Amino acid sequence: MGTLGYAAMFEQFHPTDLLRWSRQAEDAGFGSIMASDHFHPWTPSQGQAGFVWAWMGALGASTHTVRFGPGVTAPGFRYHPAILAQASATLAAMFPGRFWLGIGSGEALNEHVVGKYWPEAPTRLALLGESVEIIRQLFSGKVVKYQGQHVTLESARLYTLPDIPPPIYIATSGPIMSERTGRTADGIITVGASDERIHNLMARFEKGAREAGKDPATMPRMLQLHVSWAERWEDATEQAVREWPNGGMNFPKADIRNPEDFEAMARLVRPEHYDGRVFISPDLDELAAHIQHYLDLGFDEVYLHNVGRNQEAFIQAVSRRVAPQLKWAK
Repeated sequence: MGTLGYAAMFEQFHPTDLLRWSRQAEDAGFGSIMASDHFHPWTPSQGQAGFVWAWMGALGASTHTVRFGPGVTAPGFRYHPAILAQASATLAAMFPGRFWLGIGSGEALNEHVVGKYWPEAPTRLALLGESVEIIRQLFSGKVVKYQGQHVTLESARLYTLPDIPPPIYIATSGPIMSERTGRTADGIITVGASDERIHNLMARFEKGAREAGKDPATMPRMLQLHVSWAERWEDATEQAVREWPNGGMNFPKADIRNPEDFEAMARLVRPEHYDGRVFISPDLDELAAHIQHYLDLGFDEVYLHNVGRNQEAFIQAVSRRVAPQLKWAK
């Protein structure tokens, strides 16, 4: 049975509100929480950027069964991978079987704050690969020394460990990285895209997994879907443009450094720019069909991000009207 998840977006909402909504999501039947990790919001008007690693401890302690993890954290800039390994091991030890580590190559918006040179994409991917190696070695409980091209670790050992290491899921949207993800990760995280792109992504992911001797059928395929839902079409459209203008920016955003730059670009965003990027509709049956399409493409965990401020109403509407319609693969 698959998992319908709730996306807790730290760029938009206060951590206390997200904690309340996440508890409501668990009570409403959502099985997992994907929490974004941002130092800055996309635009100043979004207004928030709490520290997700502190919040996840509170989430684990105030919920009962819901799984959770960051969607996603970037190792190698704000966080040395050894610190991510320590934080992940602690959460997994405190909340057995519930925490998962979602990582990716990062965005300058959040990572430039440490003052390092912001590298090109191939370097960021290589750094990500070294970080996964370090984290896995530290999860073994042994003393680890590592000298890579991008990351160094000197005589480190984790003393607080879970009985079973948390799974590592890697966020990717490109074919080359998806093959590496299949080889090195326990599962994949991606966002909604065209059927052709999804098929290509998953084919490369499965190829990488098989080359590493793994069964891709057992590896989670996690999808984040951006949705703008309200009672009326006009409200759903207006809140998408107001609350989530970055969702209408159809260009690479990893190299843009400041919320103020995104705010300037947001003035150019129009409702038609959301086509294929954010699902805008007041119709819950249409939303159910939209999600079902991705389940039929092979995803077994779908995390819903409603861009509006009507989070509680959305959680209840999805629980009552959308979730019962979904047909998950056995």
